Amino acid sequence: MDLHPSRAATGLAALVAAFALALPAAQAHVERPAYFPDPTADGAVSPAAGGGVPKVRSLASALDDRLPGRTYVVCQRDSIARLKQSLRRARAGGYEVRPSDRRGLSARQARRLLRVNVRLRRRCGFNQIQPAVDRAGNNDRVVIMPGVYTEPRSRAMPTDDPACDHLRTDGDRPGEDGNALSYAYQLTCPNDQNLVAVMGRAIGAEPDPVPPRRDRHGIPNAGACIRCNLQMEGSGVSADDVVVDAGDTGAGNGGPNGAGSKKDVAIRADRADGFVLRNVTVRHAGEHGVYVIETDGYLLDRFKAYYSRLYGTLTFASDHGVQQNCDAAGHGDSGIYPGGAPETGVQRPAGTDARYNQEIRRCDLHHNLAGYSGTNGNAVHVHDNDVYDNALGIQTDVVTGAGHPGYPGDSALFEGNRIHSNNFNTYMPGSDVKPSFPFPTGTGLWIAGGNHHKVKGNWFYDNWRRGTMLFSVPDSLVCGPAAGGNEQAGCDSTKVSTSHYNQTYDNKMGVRPDGRPDPNGTDFWWDAFAGSRGNCWFRNTGPKAITTSPAGLPDCEDGRDPALSVGTGSTNQLELISCVIAFETRNFDPDGPCPWIRTPPEPRAAARTAGSGPAFAPLAGARTTAAAPRASRSRIPLGQLTCTDWNGTAQPARTALLDRIRGFAGGVVNDGSRDLGTGAVLTHEQAAALYDGWCGQAYASEFLLVKLYTHAAAFSRRR
Repeated sequence: MDLHPSRAATGLAALVAAFALALPAAQAHVERPAYFPDPTADGAVSPAAGGGVPKVRSLASALDDRLPGRTYVVCQRDSIARLKQSLRRARAGGYEVRPSDRRGLSARQARRLLRVNVRLRRRCGFNQIQPAVDRAGNNDRVVIMPGVYTEPRSRAMPTDDPACDHLRTDGDRPGEDGNALSYAYQLTCPNDQNLVAVMGRAIGAEPDPVPPRRDRHGIPNAGACIRCNLQMEGSGVSADDVVVDAGDTGAGNGGPNGAGSKKDVAIRADRADGFVLRNVTVRHAGEHGVYVIETDGYLLDRFKAYYSRLYGTLTFASDHGVQQNCDAAGHGDSGIYPGGAPETGVQRPAGTDARYNQEIRRCDLHHNLAGYSGTNGNAVHVHDNDVYDNALGIQTDVVTGAGHPGYPGDSALFEGNRIHSNNFNTYMPGSDVKPSFPFPTGTGLWIAGGNHHKVKGNWFYDNWRRGTMLFSVPDSLVCGPAAGGNEQAGCDSTKVSTSHYNQTYDNKMGVRPDGRPDPNGTDFWWDAFAGSRGNCWFRNTGPKAITTSPAGLPDCEDGRDPALSVGTGSTNQLELISCVIAFETRNFDPDGPCPWIRTPPEPRAAARTAGSGPAFAPLAGARTTAAAPRASRSRIPLGQLTCTDWNGTAQPARTALLDRIRGFAGGVVNDGSRDLGTGAVLTHEQAAALYDGWCGQAYASEFLLVKLYTHAAAFSRRR
């Protein structure tokens, strides 16, 4: 999930508008509205830029002046000494591409790499990366020799520079007018937000459309390529030899996430079609380690990303991309995040072929809040990765889709991954990862709103809460009044567009690849949202019977029509209601009503059940706040009633209070021109359990009852 490009940066104001709760939100930049780049190759550059995944040029070829492009070499005084030390270590014990991939280095390979680096050292003209990038043009190379690069010149550049203030533009959501950093802003002040910025195109002749176009296909003001087909690479044995650190170098590759961050982004590639980044470590950025936006054609290879505040990599509204052979750990949102992916699946434009636009493969994603995340993650292929020691292993969602192109996400394929031991509780005191969201600790994968996704042929084991989760997300939580007035293509606040036609099949559940049993808490969990269609689970196997909640999930094997699978509701929705409030408030109280914050018991140490009861029942020994006397609560406007009032109201007056709230929430919805039906409501039992669970917390005394109710009812959809 994502605090980019529009939601998290709105801070307290957006939460007040959307939730009216006086709680702070995570801070980040408000980013410009993003558009999908033109997926065809740009022939104005030779070789053409984009239109496919770029090919890696060998390190030795950087010395061949007959090839297209120039080479700019960045080095430090001790680069050769560092390389020799790394070569000795690799010869003695090998080197690590990622924890699951350790390789040897032959004497011949070591001699050749040293010879190439000695020649590169003679060409070195820079001791910082950004000046070399500034000199580079189309088809050029930036080779970075071993060392730790803190980029003193970039660090010294002001943030929120008044010189570029006039280049701000409107964001994607209400309340962001004039606050987004436009492409022109990034091009003019490249180190305002970024330690290293690769700005790929000139500013187009057309102004940014205001308001943003609802149709996000095609960048409206893309200029000519000025830095396309750029390859940036470390010249060491592995990514460990070249480090780009946006924060505290004293923290090494450790935490906390965002330690000492001086810039929000370590390396940014913006409209940089054909971009290649290879053999580099990035760490400690204030937001994202590597950020690729509005780029057609990129390759991130043999890289490591450690302890940025949000993402190891964020590739947003970008096409024809591959991330491979990587290690990502310590991030407060996710290790790898291809957000707002182009619509190349079931929502693709008419007359185009379905295809996967991005691929994530052969990576270790571990010790993050989530290993992989993709909001509105359309048609991304995630395969052959090792995903472990996160709170949540893999997640794709629409929950944070406000302002993201491509709603709702669809057509992702997760296959051949080893998704296990995702029991890292980031919410515990002393955690070196500060989480950004309430994710369900102990879970392998979830689809939090999405369609036509496939979860196929993976290994799920030792996830103490669940192997997988699937649930619907009402559009009203993403767009419309409850989402602060946000509107976007594909989102209709009167509908539930997700989750439909998702298939989970041929997975190995509760068993390791070596055959040893290692159970999940529950293998498959579904909210069975009333009206959700086409979801099915089949041919999944394990050493014991597959456990599900609810029991008897729909099966689409042997030609059965997926359309026959229709959700009818279940008590699992109560869990979602209890946790949506934690999601919106960012209050991660382990004693609160949302169970996701707490580490579940290891399944081998506790009895396992296939059922699921109400999850926001009042807590035993919940903290309570004494209610201050308020005269005549029946005459207080609904919009002013808080948890303090609930705690101070006795039966049967509570029933009358619930009648008032239900009558308001279930009234006619009207957009000013037509009636849209009636609002969603809860049963009195559900509402009372909701209030007893939340209003018993000391910090919740001023939570508004109506706001708690309407957000919870959106998941219930009772009329």
